Amino acid sequence: MLKNKVALITGSTSGIGLGIAQGLAEAGADIVINGLGDADEIEKTRAGLASSTGARVIYNGADMSRPEQIAAMLEEAKQRFGSVDIIVNNAGIQKVAPIEAFPIDKWDAILAINLSSAFHTIRTAVPWMKANRWGRIINIGSAHSLIASPFKSAYVVAKHGLLGLTKTVALELAESGITSNAICPGYVLTPLVEGQIKDTAKARNMTEEQVIRDVLLAAQPTRQFVTVEQIAALAVFLCSDSAAQITGAAVPVDGGWTAH
Repeated sequence: MLKNKVALITGSTSGIGLGIAQGLAEAGADIVINGLGDADEIEKTRAGLASSTGARVIYNGADMSRPEQIAAMLEEAKQRFGSVDIIVNNAGIQKVAPIEAFPIDKWDAILAINLSSAFHTIRTAVPWMKANRWGRIINIGSAHSLIASPFKSAYVVAKHGLLGLTKTVALELAESGITSNAICPGYVLTPLVEGQIKDTAKARNMTEEQVIRDVLLAAQPTRQFVTVEQIAALAVFLCSDSAAQITGAAVPVDGGWTAH
């Protein structure tokens, strides 16, 4: 379905991003993965993804808080593969703390990585997509793109902003053969969420088990975590021709959380 397409997925050495990379590779796309981790483990991940799917897969360790490194990553992808047709903006970090105690450096870092990095990938790739009259931009938002929760000021602001960026880009590119959509997951049990559980337990003086039961899954009427595979399947669909008229959308995958 995506043969001869090139997909760049930020924050894709683990979790949701890696799952999406797997799904897009299985659909035929060549892949650029990006993210943090041990170099040997990342190489094993890259090689395993290439071997299991037959896709060409490269890794770029661009720091997503550095615009010049983001631009260089996209340029490398274009030079290696000839184009960048699909961008999945997934890179993200989290910090849970009361507003009066929220670290200023964490505020700046969360906005840079969770929001501004998406702007930088999009602005770089859009001219290439316009030239090809085809492109897919998928921003990994959150239920927190649509609603707020306490102690997550920077994350909620960044995810709300990401949805605004999604809609603006969709309108600008509506006649260009390029779609721009946001997937808004509820809680997925990824390394990021596992860290959030620990932080929330500390911030709310709760056990980690209480956080899972009474905070995280209490928000999702199904009382189940969303799976990485479910998010990946939706991303693949949004890249398909069947989704060509879906643009500017925020698609919740949250077990009914935002239906409240």
